[in-house]
Amino acid sequence: MSARPSGAADPQARLAELLARLAAADAAYYRDDAPIMDDAAYDALRREAESLRAAHPEGAAALDQVGAAPSGAFGKQRHRVPMLSLDNVFEPADFAEFCASIRRFLGLGAAPLAFVAEPKIDGLSISLTYENRRFTRGATRGDGTEGEDVTENLRTLRELPATLPDDAPDLIEIRGEVYMTKSDFIALNQGQSRQFANPRNAAAGSLRQLDPAITA
Repeated sequence: MSARPSGAADPQARLAELLARLAAADAAYYRDDAPIMDDAAYDALRREAESLRAAHPEGAAALDQVGAAPSGAFGKQRHRVPMLSLDNVFEPADFAEFCASIRRFLGLGAAPLAFVAEPKIDGLSISLTYENRRFTRGATRGDGTEGEDVTENLRTLRELPATLPDDAPDLIEIRGEVYMTKSDFIALNQGQSRQFANPRNAAAGSLRQLDPAITA
């Protein structure tokens, strides 16, 4: 008589374990600004989870979520349009499938595709709302549906315009990244009891202070 497979050999149990580890990593990265694993390890876990979801789609809905739930320390802002995340590829076959999906979506057949590529700035994703050309609110991505209201903290950033030109729309939402340069990151970490792991988390941690004066 064969032995019953252990939990580690059970694909559904393994998927549940992977989802729990990914959720913990998301909360640490997006909400706590204190990553618990590097990007390569996270991506490896996510790829394994994606490979298992076909057999157990009912338990893998969490893979379609982005970010993490907003912290209770901030007010919440609901996004007018979901604030999603970019996907990534690691193998030539994955990139070929990405190109094929674009052709299918646009009905291009075998027509060649042209791409524009640029380095990715790794920062904290932010949504800025301007009404009547005045900055009125700013929110983090959060879980993609609701983000944290960091309006007052954003007002302390000199680079963020308080008003837009007269020809700007009456209502506009602008999405981008709040980031920190490497030189500013090194200067910030000097003499700090809490050392930030990287410029992205330093930018996020600085912006998500409860006291806007600290952000400034």
